[in-house]
Amino acid sequence: MRIAMVGSGALGLYYGALLQRGGNDVCFLLRRDYDAIRRDGLRVHSIHGDFYLPSVAGFRHSGEIGVVDLVVVGLKTWSNDRYHELVGPLVGPATMILTLQNGLGNEERLAELFGAHRLHGGVAYLCANRGEPGTVHHLGAGRIVLGALLAENADRAESLAELFRSVGVPCHGVDDIMRARWEKLVWNIPFNGLCALMQRSVGELLASPKVTETIRGIMAEVIAAANAQGLREPIPEVYAEEMIAFTRAMDPTYRPSMQLDRMEGRPLELEALLAKPLMAGKARGLALPLITALYALLDLS
Repeated sequence: MRIAMVGSGALGLYYGALLQRGGNDVCFLLRRDYDAIRRDGLRVHSIHGDFYLPSVAGFRHSGEIGVVDLVVVGLKTWSNDRYHELVGPLVGPATMILTLQNGLGNEERLAELFGAHRLHGGVAYLCANRGEPGTVHHLGAGRIVLGALLAENADRAESLAELFRSVGVPCHGVDDIMRARWEKLVWNIPFNGLCALMQRSVGELLASPKVTETIRGIMAEVIAAANAQGLREPIPEVYAEEMIAFTRAMDPTYRPSMQLDRMEGRPLELEALLAKPLMAGKARGLALPLITALYALLDLS
């Protein structure tokens, strides 16, 4: 399969490297890593074993890649206004699009531009960071949950799940991708938000009983907001404890993407990760005081 990775941060580099190692023709749209990868290839340091790709197809512009079978979108959501420029040249009549971006609203915006029939949404539970240019560090996890935007395309979603499974990524399809998005927000809002605000790792947050209780409170609000959206199946309250246990099993020094963005002076994904979920919950009459406070503090910072 010919695949374009649009957004080659830690997520795009890691999954793209696995897809290439598995025999797919992968094209990476690159910025910071372009020179290093074109010159020296791509190195992956992983808990499952390191590997090296000496030759990688890296490009600066989508037009140089042309039409592909699958576009995997891993952009930061503050770049969504560039969808037409970055994704458009890659799309032909049979092209599928899979967005692995965080937060809400990504599938809908891509569908407006390129058609709902080709859209799939995915949620990646991946603990990875970029190292020096041309290097990505996989620190833990990595599973993907994905689904088609339109129910009639469930078979295509399953074929994409099989593609990822074939290269060693735990992946399964779901029939309600919006529920999967809210499940990820149960983790993303407290951990991305608090780590960015406090400049502490996930392990440092969980080492404090008081902060852990705050995390539980935020998770409870996210679950309440999710279940007010008319999901096909509600998210159980116990899911919060599952996410806390999942995080305790991570490398305690792990710093989520929003924390790294703030450290390096980049914009934060506040709209997709906090503002839109907050608006969705308040539209259903929920107060959500903890999420409201977290959003206000991050927006000020």
